[in-house]
Amino acid sequence: MAAPATSAPAPPGHRKSVTGTRRTVAVLFLLPALVLLGALVVYPIGYSLIRSFYNANGDGFAGFDNYKAIFTDDGIRTALKNNVIWVVFAPTVSTALGLIFAVLTERVRWGTAFKLVVFMPMAISMLAAGIIFRLVYDQDPDKGVANAVWVGIHDTFAQSSAFPNAHLGRESPLKPDQGGFITSTTVHTGQTVTLPLVGVAPDQMPGGAKRAVAAKPDPGRITGTAWQDFTRGKGVGTLGAPDPSELGYDGMRIEAVKNGKVVASAKAAADGTFTLPASADGAQLRLPASNFKQPYNGVDWLGPSLVTPAVIGSYVWMWAGFAMVLIAAGLAGVPRELLEAARVDGATEWQVFRKVTVPLLAPVLAVVTVTLMINVLKVFDLVYIIAPGSSQDDANVLALELYRKGFSEGQPGIASAIAVFLLLLVIPVMLFNIRRLRREERR
Repeated sequence: MAAPATSAPAPPGHRKSVTGTRRTVAVLFLLPALVLLGALVVYPIGYSLIRSFYNANGDGFAGFDNYKAIFTDDGIRTALKNNVIWVVFAPTVSTALGLIFAVLTERVRWGTAFKLVVFMPMAISMLAAGIIFRLVYDQDPDKGVANAVWVGIHDTFAQSSAFPNAHLGRESPLKPDQGGFITSTTVHTGQTVTLPLVGVAPDQMPGGAKRAVAAKPDPGRITGTAWQDFTRGKGVGTLGAPDPSELGYDGMRIEAVKNGKVVASAKAAADGTFTLPASADGAQLRLPASNFKQPYNGVDWLGPSLVTPAVIGSYVWMWAGFAMVLIAAGLAGVPRELLEAARVDGATEWQVFRKVTVPLLAPVLAVVTVTLMINVLKVFDLVYIIAPGSSQDDANVLALELYRKGFSEGQPGIASAIAVFLLLLVIPVMLFNIRRLRREERR
């Protein structure tokens, strides 16, 4: 039987040419990406590294002086401290909220709609989100949603005064006393007392206020009137007596004080009249400071002490949806039989969540947390837009300080040093993430 024919091996030169052609094609395909990578990543990093060793003008070698400034300049140290706060709290809170949202919405019908709403802020740019939250945190409760809610809650439990700007008029029988006012002389039963004030705007008067009337004397009691002693027009009205157009101080508190102690008190009626018992005989009448307390105006969210937590809150609003989507995807891959087995064994829902769900989601939670940590190290937009000029130094972060040093203060050497320092901070986190991903692939 004849042996089967075998194909002759290709000449060595032909084999090399094929391999060389493939390499050439591969290089040609990779060349645009490599050019872009070099132009947009490698060159800026290399130039920043070199520039960080030169002075502000770029014509003198500065050594490590720019890097020393990172730890000696007060503005950069504040930025570094704030970056630590950001790295600790922003990823943690965002991941925790994402986990809670993903778990709670897993079994409800409207879970998809809820996830869509929570994820929607991711579609908004940082610039737009910063403008939104600059308005949300506005100090004026009529503009800022945060203070509108806060003031509403506060006023539910502690009603503000209706007479914050009331003050003494001409020839007043009252004098200042501990933030309020008190009569110059003592009063006695059977006497009528006038307690006139001015300064309350018509639109700030209590809604139930009526035309002020002069109180009628009562032999066994002290009576009087507290009212707004002001009538528009020059020379119109009688000073020290209620006029037809003047309103009573509805709800004004009046105290009878003897030897520094309150012996009786009363509240003015809608027409400003009030009555005190005989125990007030020989006392001075006081309008306490509580009548003139300024209305609660909320919290200074963008002040020096709260500006960093406020900006972090806006970041969490944007990125909690990102965390929720990734965690929900991981949760969909969790074996249901393990959860059911734990429930059959008598575990409560909290125990199932803490001892089964969270450990199984640990790889996903690590990915989300590390990704957000890298993201917050570079945060710039939100701080720059939300923090007002008066507290921007207190909210400063490294990326913002880099911008300020490089473009506002004319110190590109220090700005380059900050950029390199930020890169060094990000690299360990990235390496940790890469190693963890490779470990997961081997499994």
